[in-house]
Amino acid sequence: MRTMRAERDRSALDADWLGLCRRSTDRLQDLFGLHPDTERRARTEGIGAGGDHALVIDRRAEDIVFEELAALNEQGHSFLAISEERGEVSFGEGDGVTVVVDPIDGSLNAKRLLPTFALSIAVSSGPTMEDVEFGYVHDFGTGEEYVATLGEGALLNGEPLDPDALGRGLEVVGFEAARPGWVAPVASLLADSVFRMRAVGTIAVTLCYVAAARLDGMLTMNTCRSVDAAAGQLIAREAGAFVSVLGHGGLEAPLDLDARFRIAAGRTPEGLETLVQALTQAGPPPG
Repeated sequence: MRTMRAERDRSALDADWLGLCRRSTDRLQDLFGLHPDTERRARTEGIGAGGDHALVIDRRAEDIVFEELAALNEQGHSFLAISEERGEVSFGEGDGVTVVVDPIDGSLNAKRLLPTFALSIAVSSGPTMEDVEFGYVHDFGTGEEYVATLGEGALLNGEPLDPDALGRGLEVVGFEAARPGWVAPVASLLADSVFRMRAVGTIAVTLCYVAAARLDGMLTMNTCRSVDAAAGQLIAREAGAFVSVLGHGGLEAPLDLDARFRIAAGRTPEGLETLVQALTQAGPPPG
C-alpha cells in the first residue's frame, strides 16, 4: 500500500514546504519572545473556526504561517489551507492540494509556560488523512524538528528514524486530552497492559514520540481534528509505527474541521490493537 501511494503524482510537494515550515518556526520563536509570560499568552480574541475561544497568541501565530502561505501562493503555487482559527482559506484554484495548519499544537502548554508545544503542518494531495504526503512538526520545547515525506521515511533533526525500531511492550504510553474523567475509563482497561502513562499535552508531539520510539504507543481520550494529527500521523507511519483512526473511515477521515475522531498509535501491531480495544470498550468520553 505504501509503495502504491508513493508512486502517485507528487504535485503536492512541488513547492518548498520545508522552507516555509522553517521560516514559520523562526518567526514563531520571535513571537513567543514577545509574549514571555502567562498573562500575555492567556489573552483571548473571539471564537475560532473550530469553535473554541482563540488565544491572541494563537491568532498571531496563525497570521505568521498564513503570511508565509500567501508568499508561496504569490510564487505561483495554489492550495487550500485549513486551520483551527480561520477554517478553510483558498489560495488560488487549489490544484487538489490541501495544507493543514496548527500553529501552536498544545496551546494550553504554551499559555502556562510548559515547554512542550509545536508547529504542525501537513500537505496533502487529496481531502483525507491518507492523502497526506508531507508532515512537519517542530517541538519548541526541545527544539527538535520532525519531517516525513510519503514513501521516503521520517527524519528527526535531519537524521532518519528507524522504521524497524520496536516498542518494549506498552511500557510507556502517551494519553492525550487528559481530563481525569476521560482518562479513568480507558486507563482502568489498560491497567494490566500499560506500565506507565505520560500526558505530553500535544497530540502532534506525542505522535512524534511514538515515531522516535520514545513512547511505545499513544491514544486520545476525546476526539481530535485533522489540525491536531495530520502531520504527526504521517511521521509516525513513515517511522514504522502503526496508526489507527477511529471514526470517519479510518485513515480516509476527511481533513476538514467538521470531522472528529480518536486516534491511536503503537510501535507494534499488537500494542496498537490493545490500545484500540481499550478505546472501543470505554466508549465515548463522558460529557
